[in-house]
Amino acid sequence: MSPEELVYLGVLAASVPAGFLFRYLSSSAKQTAALFLGLFITVALCHIHTLHSLVTVIGTWIIIKNPEAVGCLPFYFSYLFSSQMVSLANEVHSFHVEKKRDVSAFAKSPVIGGLSQEPSLYDILSYSYCYVGIMTGPFFRFQTYVDWLEQPRPLALPSWEPCLQRLKMIPVFGAFFLAVNHYFPLSYVRTDEFLDQNFLFRLFYMVAVFFVFRMRFYAAWCGAEAGCISAGLGCYPEKALSKPGGGPTVNYNPDPTGEEKYDFKTIQNIDCYNTDYCVKVRHGMRYWNMTVQWWLHHYIYPNAPFKSYALRAGWTMLISAYWHGLHAGYYLSFLTIPLCIAAESAMESAVRAKLGPGGQNVFDWIHWFLKMRAYDYMCMGFVLLKASDTIDYWSSIYFTMHVVAVGCLLVGRVLKGGRREGRKGEKEQASGEENTGNVTEKSGQKTE
Repeated sequence: MSPEELVYLGVLAASVPAGFLFRYLSSSAKQTAALFLGLFITVALCHIHTLHSLVTVIGTWIIIKNPEAVGCLPFYFSYLFSSQMVSLANEVHSFHVEKKRDVSAFAKSPVIGGLSQEPSLYDILSYSYCYVGIMTGPFFRFQTYVDWLEQPRPLALPSWEPCLQRLKMIPVFGAFFLAVNHYFPLSYVRTDEFLDQNFLFRLFYMVAVFFVFRMRFYAAWCGAEAGCISAGLGCYPEKALSKPGGGPTVNYNPDPTGEEKYDFKTIQNIDCYNTDYCVKVRHGMRYWNMTVQWWLHHYIYPNAPFKSYALRAGWTMLISAYWHGLHAGYYLSFLTIPLCIAAESAMESAVRAKLGPGGQNVFDWIHWFLKMRAYDYMCMGFVLLKASDTIDYWSSIYFTMHVVAVGCLLVGRVLKGGRREGRKGEKEQASGEENTGNVTEKSGQKTE
């Protein structure tokens, strides 16, 4: 492991025991301590570059001081793209909209309601630099942060059991990461010797690289979730029906005299099993970086400057790539997703819909296999970063997954699974499937 990865691991590990201590603090002490611990981590690791994040925070505060400000995306696109700040600005905007709609009835819901007051600059700084998840997420709304500060009995909330449940697989993920990364280092892909290997070896290499990639993030995100759980962040009653990133979806008041069950779904960022074993490309991202999927689905997809579902999906992929950074590999990978989704949709309506139960089962296994290979393929752009390196690798395996995706799309169109049926399927995908975020779920933090 690199020195940077060891430091990263150390911060995640330290956040877990620190979280249990925060449960003993009052609301104001918790806010102050979380802010200064987060600032200490940020300055220690980022040094002068901390000023970049400070510009984003101050810019957000200036924007939300104008109650008529509808959106802050232009500011973030021109400087830095921060999911927390975009979310906060939208929450404040909703606060002013609801307040104007009916001042007499305006009140904060105990669980899912909007903000009860406009946050101060200190509140925004505290939220932005809160130590919980500052290294790798998960994303959480300002309202989730406020609910954490105002928990009436934090020591009575679940702690050790859900935390250990999240930590137990980290040693396994870490061992797999170290072992496979040792035998299949990414750097080898950039060598001339790699290109001299046979086609099947080059093709298999992306499987190993994506496996290493998954193990790394499974361990990191499970550790980040454990840090949230130990502090009690994102803990809501099960009956509140919380969603990753968004929090509770129904108004629910816990019974103070009864026994209540709680969960931490609000800060759940990864579902390792379903990430690997869901069948469809569009569902793959539902279980990956889950809190960010909610953010993209809630703020980006519905505000896309297009009406077409396919164009909205492409737009969301473009925003997701921009959020990760300016490396061309991100764009090459993310913008391949809409093609894969269109291909699987075409084959579902043209082939799977006409098969019996046994045939559909076989179809689904083949679909799952190709889904995994599609993500293997796209991962290479995500880790190689440069356009030249990504295209060199893809060309070394003859753009296999692009060819397969285009082939499936053409076959599906030729077989014509039914124009009306296909349109109905697209409509259902676009409006019925929740939490698509990267829209992979419908078309179907920041991972780094």
